[in-house]
Amino acid sequence: MQQTRRYRIAGRVQGVFYRASARSKAQELGLCGWVRNLADGQVEVLATGDAQTLSDFEEWMWQGPERARVEGLDIEVEQLQVFEGFQIV
Repeated sequence: MQQTRRYRIAGRVQGVFYRASARSKAQELGLCGWVRNLADGQVEVLATGDAQTLSDFEEWMWQGPERARVEGLDIEVEQLQVFEGFQIV
């Protein structure tokens, strides 16, 4: 069953290719949605997929790309949204 989750990732996640890496991982997993930087230094992700795939993505988000230092991951379940592919916005 498909679901949509919103993530806010805190820590050293801007300027370390977090968005591009998240898009690549999401595409590899077959997720749709988007990723963007926030003005407060966090990264926000909205992703749609099945529960197990989203959980796999969440595990990756705790690591991120090599130079990232993730300190927090906030997860909210959203109303189902379907997107074409996975974009950086």
